[in-house]
Amino acid sequence: MTRTCTCIYHFLVLSWYIFLNYYISQQGGDQQKSKIFLNGGHWKYLTFLNLLLQAIFFGVACMEDVLKRIKGEKDIKFMTTFRDLLFTTLAFPISTFVFLSFWILFLYDRELVYPKALDGIFPVWLNHAMHTSILPFSLVEVMLRPHCYPRKKKGLTVLAGASIMYITRVLWIYSDTGTWVYPVFAKLSPVGLTAFFSLSYIFSAGIYLLGEKLNHWKWGQFISLLPTDTFLPYTFSTPPGNRTNQSKSRRQ
Repeated sequence: MTRTCTCIYHFLVLSWYIFLNYYISQQGGDQQKSKIFLNGGHWKYLTFLNLLLQAIFFGVACMEDVLKRIKGEKDIKFMTTFRDLLFTTLAFPISTFVFLSFWILFLYDRELVYPKALDGIFPVWLNHAMHTSILPFSLVEVMLRPHCYPRKKKGLTVLAGASIMYITRVLWIYSDTGTWVYPVFAKLSPVGLTAFFSLSYIFSAGIYLLGEKLNHWKWGQFISLLPTDTFLPYTFSTPPGNRTNQSKSRRQ
């Protein structure tokens, strides 16, 4: 896909996520909906945090697209590195986790995660915007262009840090209000909660490794899985091997 199409795609998806975040932020005025956001507001839900995260990522991607056209690749190394780190360690794993965990629990027993009463409060399209379309957008980004993955230890540490921060917030809200963010937590014992949170992180780490494999499967011929602090001095349109051959030809 050409750079122009990439820019347009990032701008359109960014606009969509800005719209979703704005639309949801306006729902607090409704008395019925405001009850859902008591004790922590919108940001107690991983779903809404993910929408904000996606808006931030696609905003960074848009900015990187524009700066790349203005200044060139070598002058925006930090922006490219930050974009890749944000996508590989947070944006892709969390969006995929939200999609899979929500629909698995929903199909098993929707009352554990999205009670039927919410159907009369939130339109169906919004539910799919929050929990379904997030995965296709992330997969398109994987297919759209290569991303430099950090070393596994660094990547998984960033993901673990984000997971611990959210779990801490969930526990703090419960200790302060006596109310769990999601109904499923109320069904679990302390041991069950510990197992649930631990398995959730293992699941997220598996998604992170899957993203790395997908990136390598799609773009392995163009880019190796290098640390994010390594800048590639070639464009993605020319495979590294071909570039080496071209350099030898010029020297001859």
